[in-house]
Amino acid sequence: MALQCGRWTQILESNAVQAEHGRRSCRLPVQIAAAAPRGTIRASRGLTQSQEVNCSLNSVFKTGLWGRKHFVQGHVRAISARAPGAGARALFTGLVEELGKVQELRTVENDGVEMTFECSVVLEGTKLGDSIAVNGTCLTVIRLDENSFAVGLAPETLRKTSLGELEIGSFVNLERSVSPSTRMGGHFVQGHVDGTGTIVSFEPEGDSLWVKVKTSPEILKYIVPKGYIAVDGTSLTVVDVLDNEGCFTFMLIAYTQQKIVIPLKKVGNKVNLETDIMGKYVDRFFQTYRASVLQAT
Repeated sequence: MALQCGRWTQILESNAVQAEHGRRSCRLPVQIAAAAPRGTIRASRGLTQSQEVNCSLNSVFKTGLWGRKHFVQGHVRAISARAPGAGARALFTGLVEELGKVQELRTVENDGVEMTFECSVVLEGTKLGDSIAVNGTCLTVIRLDENSFAVGLAPETLRKTSLGELEIGSFVNLERSVSPSTRMGGHFVQGHVDGTGTIVSFEPEGDSLWVKVKTSPEILKYIVPKGYIAVDGTSLTVVDVLDNEGCFTFMLIAYTQQKIVIPLKKVGNKVNLETDIMGKYVDRFFQTYRASVLQAT
């Protein structure tokens, strides 16, 4: 694959990237960060046609090329080559495409689990190795047919998420990873679940529904009023954060209630939570800064 942006040309090979700028040439590790001047980014591998996106240093643009790349503020932040079947890199919007249903559950070697989901919309354009968010958890498609797809769940995934509570017939939120033409109507969801929360209450108000969720302090510290959060993969706006209760609240309008799995759950059920990535970066920055100051003194 070749990515062209201004005078930079980056050519991805199996294990390395060759970067050329003018007459200078050097070989770099696969994981690199390269500033991209104003110009055009072109990526063609794995797409039906060449996709071109104009970028500049002042633009705020981030998208996943069908689970392969992402660009932020006109900079190529990370480029890596992966073999077919390797761990997918994906980005989601938090806008649920459809409700799927658990069709089959079976255990496999080393305490793993395979789940098969009955669905229709998310199968369009999907192939083996692609990523689909199931209740907000980024999973790799290992098998599919015209009416369903299957994924494998590692023990760590079952510990970290609420997917272990699913039964045959359970409904789940489904969303394919974004493509270059996807409209970003929600927020940037990675499908990397931080942990779970427990539904404390449902309270109707008119045709809307208030939902209160209790979670751990480690997760709650990244949740802010009017900020984004993904609950079972659904992009939602936090209304209140109740630190003394260890809870946060959000509201679902009537339309959303009909399209997602949360209203089908009961008080006491778990939900997967992924907080906004920006809060984690800020927290990490200050931790590093604090550590450097203490070391200097």
